Amino acid sequence: MKHARIKPAAFALCRRLLLAACVLLAGVTQAALAQVGGPSMVMYQPGVAYKTISPAQPLNPAARRIQVIEVFSYACPHCFEFQPYAEQIRKSLPADAEFVRLPAVFWPEWEPFARAFFAAQKLGVADKANQALFDALWVKHEPLHSLEQLAGFYARYGIQPAEFLKVARSAAVSAQMQRAMRLEQAWGVNGTPAIVVDGALRSGEVQSYQQLVDVARFMVQQAQAARAGKRAP
Repeated sequence: MKHARIKPAAFALCRRLLLAACVLLAGVTQAALAQVGGPSMVMYQPGVAYKTISPAQPLNPAARRIQVIEVFSYACPHCFEFQPYAEQIRKSLPADAEFVRLPAVFWPEWEPFARAFFAAQKLGVADKANQALFDALWVKHEPLHSLEQLAGFYARYGIQPAEFLKVARSAAVSAQMQRAMRLEQAWGVNGTPAIVVDGALRSGEVQSYQQLVDVARFMVQQAQAARAGKRAP
């Protein structure tokens, strides 16, 4: 399979598109605030700050713990900015919840990053290299836009480039990518970063990354209540 290379101009276009989306989102949210009377009400109003996914479509139906999923891309500048807040979520989760990352592919240029994530996951270095890859792209501006270049990055973690490329291009990774894309579409995710809880709730319109953290915590509480209700006799 031929993999697209991301040119600097493509990153600039991505940033412009995402910033424009954020401006539009902020305007919609401001209107919602005016209607219901304040940020605390909007934050927890179904259909505004979070939305119900019906029917629920969990990432892992057999998971014993609540899955708190960050839908993201290394190619997304807002996902880079959100990483400290994602860590807030991860570190503050209750014992019955777990944090999971799931890459999105909204543009062809994002495909190498999704393949790289799943390959790194299979090779056991995804978590270790997560922040470093964001920093390499958005702080150091390293040319890591193709799958081959990404293989060179993961070589820093002891993974041979040939082995990395073999896994990244494998049928198993392709299947994971297709499933992730189907789930994200079913969840109604059309922007990143987004948070999905148990495949039943997803983040909606928020005004800041901190509000996204707060909404994620609230959705976890909702999921805990839903699971408790299922266990009740």
